[in-house]
Amino acid sequence: MKTNPEDSIRHNVSIRKGDQVRVMTGRDKGKEGRVLSVDAYKRTVTVEHAAMIKRHTRPNPSKNIKGGIVEREGALAISNVLVICPGCGKPTRVGHKPLPEGSKPKRIRTCTRCGASLEK
Repeated sequence: MKTNPEDSIRHNVSIRKGDQVRVMTGRDKGKEGRVLSVDAYKRTVTVEHAAMIKRHTRPNPSKNIKGGIVEREGALAISNVLVICPGCGKPTRVGHKPLPEGSKPKRIRTCTRCGASLEK
């Protein structure tokens, strides 16, 4: 099996697990949800209740898994989602603001619209 050389490179990603995002393109355009997982190698995110796929699952009694057709979230490209700013409540790109020397996080993520911090 050939591997894609880009899959071995970890990309810088501004979206993190737990962020509230809005899907901007595709069949789920306009849906909002929490980020469940981020894959920095493939540049994809899994968003709650978006990009639902049907997965045929084989039963596994030892792991208490029931077989059948299971619906679950699929992956979306990071370029297709925008973070929702907790300050202004609108989808925004992510900016970075440096913090003073000696502080533990060297920079924080900020909203490019209003400048509010996106950190919890």
